[in-house]
Amino acid sequence: MEFQHVNVKVLLDHASAVDLEPLIPVFHNWIQSQSRDELLLDVADYRHVRAGPGVVLIGLEGNYSVDNAGNRLGVRYNRKAPLGGSNLDRLQQAARAALGACREFECDPRLSGQLRFDGRKVEISVNDRLLAPNRAETRDALEPDLSAFLQKLFARGEYSLAFNEDPRSLFSVAVESAKSYSAGSLLRNLASQT
Repeated sequence: MEFQHVNVKVLLDHASAVDLEPLIPVFHNWIQSQSRDELLLDVADYRHVRAGPGVVLIGLEGNYSVDNAGNRLGVRYNRKAPLGGSNLDRLQQAARAALGACREFECDPRLSGQLRFDGRKVEISVNDRLLAPNRAETRDALEPDLSAFLQKLFARGEYSLAFNEDPRSLFSVAVESAKSYSAGSLLRNLASQT
């Protein structure tokens, strides 16, 4: 199976409410500077939607958001455009995009350190019900690439998986590492040759 439209969400390290309004000018600045490796187009404000998409930076190839879907606040990268390479390549690209956004948020003085990420908790989903229906067959097909990806992301450390079992939902898995990592250390893990 070839998976496209990979999403990676890195959860915040605290459960308290965060004011997402300062993200709007931050995202507009990203558009003006075209600071990502993708064409960035617009910002959508969904802060009024409870447990929703929050603030979304819309790009041609993918979207970045700080969302509260499932009442879990975090940074999500949603790859929209097809991407060449292997499933492992697509998982790594989505994770690098999400983690790169996390690092920028942590360093941006306009956010006053509000966004701190829990490098232990990551959610991965495939936003394509036709290519990746939420069934055991999809899980079996993705398992080798997912395992290789998570071994690299967490530097061969221990982690647990919790798959969403609802067949009406997107194929998704919540991953929790036994060890805490910063966004920067996770990026370095992905860049390492081992």
